[in-house]
Amino acid sequence: MAMSRRETYQASTSNFSCLAGRPGIPGLHGTPGAPGRDGRDGRPGTQGKQGPRGFQGTPGKQGPPGAPGTPGNTGPQGLSAYSNWKECSWTNIHEGKDNGLIRNFTDSILHIYWNGDFRINNCNKCCKRWFFTFNGAECKTPRAIDGTLYMAKGVGRNIHRVRHIEGHCDKIHKGHVRVGFNVGNCAGYGNADAYTGWNSNSRLFVEEVPRPQQ
Repeated sequence: MAMSRRETYQASTSNFSCLAGRPGIPGLHGTPGAPGRDGRDGRPGTQGKQGPRGFQGTPGKQGPPGAPGTPGNTGPQGLSAYSNWKECSWTNIHEGKDNGLIRNFTDSILHIYWNGDFRINNCNKCCKRWFFTFNGAECKTPRAIDGTLYMAKGVGRNIHRVRHIEGHCDKIHKGHVRVGFNVGNCAGYGNADAYTGWNSNSRLFVEEVPRPQQ
């Protein structure tokens, strides 16, 4: 009886049995492949919270001193804070002298002023002059320190008023200086009745000051 090939195979193996063998030894690893390309950069992440403040570090060592600097230019001389002054005051001097020295003061000065009452009396077109002297001479630098009183129509008049005379005198020798307050005639006018100080305090102020700025 004829058989197909399938049937023939089945017939030939129907009585065949096989046993499983033991597992073989694992094979060696293959060689690693070449590294792949870098992937694309990811998106920036969100900023994290600020961390706590760290401990303060110990101070570093002091560095060596630097090289000395070059000296700067000398600055201009400033005004001195030192002040040497004197003020003299008197009440009711009642000085009726028409010419000559009224008062003497001894000091070394640059700045001086007088404040008080004086007048001329009972005359028309008359003039008197009050001025300072230093050791008997009037100030030359920069100018004399003086004040005048003129009266055009004064017959029968006797008006006392407070006046003020002030100025600076330079180039006075060092040491004690005799300061005088005087009354005299005005240039071009004759004599007149003068009176200095009445029913009020007269005041003379003397101050030694720094030299003026150039």
